[in-house]
Amino acid sequence: MKVAVAGSVGGDHIMSFGGKFTDSLVAGSLAKVSLSFLVDTLEIRRGGCGANISFGMGALGLNPILIAAVGRDWVDYEAWLKRHGVNTSHVLVSEALHTATFMVTTDTELNQIASFFPGAMSEARNIELSPIIQKTGKFDLLVISPDDPEAMMRYSQMARELNIPVAADPSQQMARMDGKEIAQLIDGAKYLFLNEYELALAIQKTGWTDRQLFDRVHVRVVTLGSKGAQIEEHGKETIYVGVPKEKAKLDPTGVGDNFRSGFIAGLSWGLNHERCAQLGSLLATYCIETTGTQEYRFTQEEFLSRFETAYGKAATDEVKPHLNVKLVG
Repeated sequence: MKVAVAGSVGGDHIMSFGGKFTDSLVAGSLAKVSLSFLVDTLEIRRGGCGANISFGMGALGLNPILIAAVGRDWVDYEAWLKRHGVNTSHVLVSEALHTATFMVTTDTELNQIASFFPGAMSEARNIELSPIIQKTGKFDLLVISPDDPEAMMRYSQMARELNIPVAADPSQQMARMDGKEIAQLIDGAKYLFLNEYELALAIQKTGWTDRQLFDRVHVRVVTLGSKGAQIEEHGKETIYVGVPKEKAKLDPTGVGDNFRSGFIAGLSWGLNHERCAQLGSLLATYCIETTGTQEYRFTQEEFLSRFETAYGKAATDEVKPHLNVKLVG
């Protein structure tokens, strides 16, 4: 299965605050907020939704095609992704701008305040899919993850014209997009990925009911935080998948991206949706146990052992023939 992942590539500046944001918010005074948090730690890591999803797929042994716009500082990051199985041959390198930057602060309750500077990501709107497909062959699935909003709209339109199935993942860009844009991205998608808050926001902005939104897609995957995920498919019972027990909760940044990595890897292997969600949940668990979105490590044996502990031997036997761990550090 040939999978292309369109989305952001960036540098993550991950900070931790040793208190709760809510302790600094004054009820009745939220119309004017001026706050500064003295953070305890700062980690600078590789990130970006498109890169995170691609990295996770590569970690499991796949070779996703990354479609993104990056800056002149791309060389080291590209080497890293290529070493972990990602096809970076079709990334657009800006002649003027640096790669996007994401800054996030996490408090003790795992609440987050984040800012994002797009940089070279803004040039993603200049990427055309047809020349890429001429070189790679037609995609079996195009993942449209958070990116320059105009680029996301163009990808969705090009995918319809080229009859390419889409996995829509608006997530962080949901706040910036209006109802019309969200509707365009969602309508007709083979898969739609959202968390609970994003689902409520999509309903609010589009004016659709929950049912009307579901009717616009083939399969809807809603992540539920520590409660796992639910997968809804027309004509079938809703599937609920729990999360494996984590060893620690260090940093939630990138957890959703890595869930998508595992889920799409399962699709690539022809597994059912329950197995896909289980793969995604375990990869998300590895992510939350580390600081950074691409810093987790595991051996093939360790991954399968944890998978069996969480989901049983029968499920593991279905996954084992496909897994080809490529994490080399």
